[in-house]
Amino acid sequence: MASLINLKTFTDSRGNLTVIEKVVPFDIKRIFYIYGVDNSERGGHRHHETIQAAICIRGHCIIYNNNGKDESSFILDSPDKCLLIQPEDWHSMHSFSDDAILMVLASEYFESNDYIYTPYPQYEYHRV
Repeated sequence: MASLINLKTFTDSRGNLTVIEKVVPFDIKRIFYIYGVDNSERGGHRHHETIQAAICIRGHCIIYNNNGKDESSFILDSPDKCLLIQPEDWHSMHSFSDDAILMVLASEYFESNDYIYTPYPQYEYHRV
């Protein structure tokens, strides 16, 4: 199941420095970011192989997760929060603030065959 981790952040009078080092359980092969989202929902899939680490580096959004056994929603509203999303986590992102920038680190290069769009059958999909 997806899990939230706090990223190490150094703060002083000059500002904040957040470090992503030795906290994601994979080698990073791809980085992408989502921004300028209207009231649309993004995602709506899970993966065969890809592990992801999602960080809302500006603004906020909500990520819904369902691993076929449990479901939960995570509010990403600080650049020092990182949501680890496992391959089995069917996830969608919604409720983006106007200024939101969601950065995602991925363990695999893009491969369309890695995506599974069908939600788990025992759950009727709904946002929590």
